[in-house]
Amino acid sequence: MPSVEKEYAIGALARETGVKVPTIRFYESIGLMPQPKRTAANRRLYGEDALRRLKFVRHARELGFDVQQIRNLLGLADDLQRPCAEVDAIARLHLKDIDSRIKRLKALRSEMSRMIDECGHGKVADCRILEVLGNHDFCVHHAH
Repeated sequence: MPSVEKEYAIGALARETGVKVPTIRFYESIGLMPQPKRTAANRRLYGEDALRRLKFVRHARELGFDVQQIRNLLGLADDLQRPCAEVDAIARLHLKDIDSRIKRLKALRSEMSRMIDECGHGKVADCRILEVLGNHDFCVHHAH
């Protein structure tokens, strides 16, 4: 007896993956998720492949990959015999971007900390924070 694939309505798919229903619809509209089959009442039905794909997309988004990177990764994942050099290149580029953002965030944190520390906590007229916000030249870190 052949096994019957489990099917999920969109709400059940959302619960299984932690992805909100409007987000699932959005992913369908931009092609990250395939259009599901429909019931006679026009309700969406998703199979196990859609469940796995949506989990992949969600995890990739949590790791900060953008939509185009995810689209590329999904395309590469569909060709199991292909060398993974392109996957590696996408991941390395993403890591480089993360490192760059961390560097900018550290500079931002340092600048904010300095502004707060230099504030006399007196009157608004003498507020160092507002002074620095009003004139970028007073910043120590200009790359934030």
